[in-house]
Amino acid sequence: MLIVMHKESVIIDDLIKQIIEKKLLPGAKLPSENELADIYDVPRITVRNALTKLEERSYIYSVQGKGRYLKEKSIPIQLPLTGKTSFTEKMEKLGYDLNTINISCEKINFDPKIYEVLKASEMDTVYQVGRLRLINDEPIAIHYSYVSEANFPKIGDDGSSILSMFAYYREQGIQQFSSRKTFLSVTFPTSKEQQLLACKSMVPLIVVESDCIDADSQSVLEHTKILYRSDKFKYDITIDDL
Repeated sequence: MLIVMHKESVIIDDLIKQIIEKKLLPGAKLPSENELADIYDVPRITVRNALTKLEERSYIYSVQGKGRYLKEKSIPIQLPLTGKTSFTEKMEKLGYDLNTINISCEKINFDPKIYEVLKASEMDTVYQVGRLRLINDEPIAIHYSYVSEANFPKIGDDGSSILSMFAYYREQGIQQFSSRKTFLSVTFPTSKEQQLLACKSMVPLIVVESDCIDADSQSVLEHTKILYRSDKFKYDITIDDL
């Protein structure tokens, strides 16, 4: 069993090396399972298992009846880390073809971390407003905003139609924003997130968490959590004043 796993790893590592060294170019068709089995002198099932893992990691994709292909080159995207301008405004100013779909507005169960950030009591109601972000019709991120009903009494009714939280806050008379405590981490998608982001279970997601602040009163408006696909895009995290 260990020998089989080692042979799978050899195939995976070698194909990834060829991708990095540009010996395999984006869109290129990979050799067939039989051809790879001959090249690496292994059973076909070993090749299939290796290719399945590469597909789960989103290096390659399958076309039924035609074979497997290397994924297209990643699209460079600037990853917004500051809270002075909305995600929508930043993407539009940078010239991206952005589309946003509201996917949820629901009450959350008590979460000590989120409630503490929002300065909400355990008896308060907090809503999660979710939006799916797409660039060039490709899902790039799921954007969750956690908002206290005590601060925005109509959020339960309004939340299902919100595409930009900053636009919503401006409607409530808040004009200037800032952010604090921005954290980055990595996770893997749940089955629901796989469906929304059109990705496999082993594709890592970049998680960005921060708090959005009313710049004038310094009160916390929301806790934000964004899940970015890591396989389709390259992220520029250079901080600027967009």
